[in-house]
Amino acid sequence: MATDIRLKESLPALTERIVDTYEECGGINHLGHSPLPSYREIVEILADIREILYPGYGRRQNLHLGNVGYHVGDLIDSLHDRLTQQITRALRHDCKARDLEVDFEAEAQAIAIRLLDAIPGLRKMLADDVHAAFEGDPAAKNLDEILFCYPGVSAVTVFRIAHELFKLGVPLIPRMMTEYAHSKTGIDIHPGATIGARFFIDHGTGVVIGETTNIGEGVKVYQGVTLGALSFPRDENGNILRDHKRHPTIEDEVVIYANATILGGKTVIGHHSVVGSSAWITRSVAPYTTVTIENPRLRYRGASDDANNDHFTALDYQI
Repeated sequence: MATDIRLKESLPALTERIVDTYEECGGINHLGHSPLPSYREIVEILADIREILYPGYGRRQNLHLGNVGYHVGDLIDSLHDRLTQQITRALRHDCKARDLEVDFEAEAQAIAIRLLDAIPGLRKMLADDVHAAFEGDPAAKNLDEILFCYPGVSAVTVFRIAHELFKLGVPLIPRMMTEYAHSKTGIDIHPGATIGARFFIDHGTGVVIGETTNIGEGVKVYQGVTLGALSFPRDENGNILRDHKRHPTIEDEVVIYANATILGGKTVIGHHSVVGSSAWITRSVAPYTTVTIENPRLRYRGASDDANNDHFTALDYQI
């Protein structure tokens, strides 16, 4: 089909109208400033760190103890430079005292080294998470299946990397990491959350874990669980106070079943408790407590029942 030249002639005017909005609608464009961290590069950095955390499960196959050192060495060297560049961009963009002479690159390099230095500890923590997934799901046949197929493990892996950067004071990049995991797994974990060892998210889709959540060791969570804020405290001017604890504390060895909602910074779920499906909790629960909603009443109509009247065969069904 031939191009209509008359329609194409309108494109310069359209371009001008679009560019005009860059001044009119400030705050959603980033022009005339230093470059921001690259989303694509952050995703690649995550992939390389995963290669180190779980060698042989990623892009490079046929690794063994004779050659894995060379592979990891190359990745570490590259990650050092790329992390330094991306962290530098994040620090420079976030700096409020722009009139001060700050060596952002030196600070970023130190942070990059500290993150890479944390990898041995991260591997130990993630090994516990993977084993918790295997022990907590009888459908899993082996650890390979856990690492290849379980979105909860993928999301927790990214979270633990992002959390290290969050603790080191890196702006923006930790959220970029966990939101990437969110887009891939449906699991939304804020990098500021504190999560202990042997954490397992089964199935996972729809799980939300807020910034100030504290989770102990050996906790198991199912799909659709929300660990959220009950309300947002504000100052005398009505502005949200962002550094207060808004999300619950989950103590050791707690199980939270599908679609349960637990809200509030003062809410504590005591150790070894069980929270049943679809429960809505806004106050603390003592240790060794089981919380469930009242058993629903299911109604059945058989094929022999008259479809033209309102009669149903009803019975209480315990679930």
